[in-house]
Parts: sequence; structure tokens; C-alpha cells
Amino acid sequence: MLHKTSRNAFTMIELIFVIIVIGILATIAIPRFAGVSEQAVIASGRSDVMSIRTAISTERQKRFMKGDSSYINHLDGNATAAPGVGASIFDNNGISTNKLLTYGITTKNADGGWMKTNTDEYTYYVSGTPNVFNYNILDGTFNCTSGTYCSKLTK
Repeated sequence: MLHKTSRNAFTMIELIFVIIVIGILATIAIPRFAGVSEQAVIASGRSDVMSIRTAISTERQKRFMKGDSSYINHLDGNATAAPGVGASIFDNNGISTNKLLTYGITTKNADGGWMKTNTDEYTYYVSGTPNVFNYNILDGTFNCTSGTYCSKLTK
């Protein structure tokens, strides 16, 4: 009498083949996704820069309607001091009735974070690289003055 044996598990060759295929897919996929995080940080920074520039322009228009053609004095309440991590910046001198950005940006000394480094000078980090922005009270510009990613953050 012949007995039929049932097969309930994978053979060693099948397991090795699956591991090899997964390894090949990983070696192809991982390098492609490595730059995605950096691109996301750049996109976030670009969005912040555009929001800040728009807020400066909007604030100037509000002032102009009242007969004042000057630009805002500073972009946050820490006019000369560089606050530490966790402070709010870009909040227009902390005046609750006249904020530059509605909620400000909380400082963070890491990728995707802003830090105030000097009077009207701010740093945005991408892949551990600082990109320095300066606010000019005379013409209301907020430009990147140094850093590897300046062109990507301001285009």
C-alpha cells in the first residue's frame, strides 16, 4: 500500500531563494529611498521660507495701508538674543495682536529645524548642514546667504 506524504513546510532551497530575492530587492530599493528624507526636509524648509516671505510682505501691506511704509523690525520677540531649543521664532516680536506667522516655528537644532543664531539671522538644517538666512529690515528680504542647500531652499 502506498502512502501519500503531505508537504507542510518549505524546503531549505526555497527559503534560501526567497532570502536572496529579498536581498536583491533591498539593495536596489534602499539607495533609491535614501534621498527621500533629505528631499522632504528641503520641501519643508522651502515651505517655511515661502511662508515667512509672504508674511513679511503681508505685514508690510498692512502697515502701508496705515501710512507706514517701513518693514517689520524683527521677525521674532528675541530681537538680539539667540534663544535655545524649544523657543518660538518668526512670531513678530511676540505681540499677540500682530503676529508674523500665526503660530511661529519652534526652534530645533536638527535636520528640518530652524535656529536663531544672531540678530535677524536664522539657520535651517538639511542633512546636518547649516543654511544661514538673514532678514534685511531695509528692504524686507529674507534670503539664504550661505549653505549647501540655499538654492534648493529658495527656488
